[in-house]
Amino acid sequence: MSNIINNNLKLTFNFLVVFFLVLIVSGCSTLTNVKLANDEIKVDGKKKMFEQEDKMILLALRAEQLKEYSISADIFNTLYEKSNKKEYLYRSLKNDLAIKKYAKVIKRVDEITLGKFNDLNLIRIKIIALISLNELELAKTISMLLVQESEEVNDYIIVSEIYVRLQKYDTALKYLESAYAKNFNEKILDRLSIILYVNLDRKKDAIAQLESHSLMYKCSKLICERLLSFYSDENDIDGLLSTYLRLYKIDKSEKIAIKIIQIYGYKKDYIKLMTFLENSSSDDKLLLQLYIQGKNYEKAALLAKKIYKDTAEIDYLGQNAIFEYELSKNKNDSKMQNIVINKLKRVVQVDDNSLYLNYLGYLLIDHDINIKLGMQYIEKALEKEPNSAYYLDSKAWGYYKLGECLKAEKLILKVIKLEGGNEPEILEHYEKIKKCKEIKNKGKQ
Repeated sequence: MSNIINNNLKLTFNFLVVFFLVLIVSGCSTLTNVKLANDEIKVDGKKKMFEQEDKMILLALRAEQLKEYSISADIFNTLYEKSNKKEYLYRSLKNDLAIKKYAKVIKRVDEITLGKFNDLNLIRIKIIALISLNELELAKTISMLLVQESEEVNDYIIVSEIYVRLQKYDTALKYLESAYAKNFNEKILDRLSIILYVNLDRKKDAIAQLESHSLMYKCSKLICERLLSFYSDENDIDGLLSTYLRLYKIDKSEKIAIKIIQIYGYKKDYIKLMTFLENSSSDDKLLLQLYIQGKNYEKAALLAKKIYKDTAEIDYLGQNAIFEYELSKNKNDSKMQNIVINKLKRVVQVDDNSLYLNYLGYLLIDHDINIKLGMQYIEKALEKEPNSAYYLDSKAWGYYKLGECLKAEKLILKVIKLEGGNEPEILEHYEKIKKCKEIKNKGKQ
């Protein structure tokens, strides 16, 4: 069993307790928004009942902040006795639960309710105290009566959790199934799926229930995250991917996008990865690399331009310039050449990357624009990578263009012995340089 599932089981009841307490005290949540004024002070829309009410509220809240729950409980109880406002009573009991005065809580609730179900919040507090004391049978009896009165989703959940603690998993499951059938509430389904998966070891059924709900009502964050925990435990890569994609539709966070990208990468499904990146714009830099690998220079040029505009990272202007040149059907178009060269000049002023130095230098040489300036850029590139076959080839081609055939031949002979020296363009240069030397020799003769 994965850590995700184990941790979930261990914390389930604690989460439920906290959840119910939040519900119960929500009525007095506006206590934190008390306003001191010259005239009336209202709490939860009600006028203050006695002169010191607002000051006592602040004292009680401060005691809570300092985790002096006993003091806070007493102050809130005094507030309740003086004002008869139930929100103070709930808050007082909540603080008693925080310091584990469960018997006291039960006694207080019994004295107030006299066994009647006229305040369901108090009944819920009593149930929590009973469960905490492990008085599960009594808690079960009262919680089942509570459900009959309230028919609220969270009350069904607490009944099922009591049955789980009693290790009556089938009964807990039936209880949740009947509750789920009423309104297909996803919170109930979530608890139902945990019992199926963890307690009854019906893992396929648990996943099937969640997937069916997802199909009919879409995959909410709660359901998707539960599916992710199960698929992770099962090491089901396809299930994880499918669920992350659904979750991304409702939560377009970077964290989820990264998971999707990682799974596509693991599966080596680069086409679908590319589609996801195009639709989500979650990682333009990775998408650019995929375009380059696929030699899709048209899209690469546009994307590199976009990334440069978004980030001002000069490297992407350089990539855009190279792609723009490679895309051109007419490499001798002087207008295109000027645009590309000007971009590359801007790039090398900021970043003297040898790739851009060589590319710029080669364009100046190959198109006879400024051969000597081109050679200067090539020399700078070679300072960084002196044994690069591509940069040495550019230099040899510069010598050829300058008519220095002997220098060109000496260098190109070295180039073809290096790694990458058998590239078609280099071999083409070699043939032309060799002919250049032959012509020069004939001229001397």
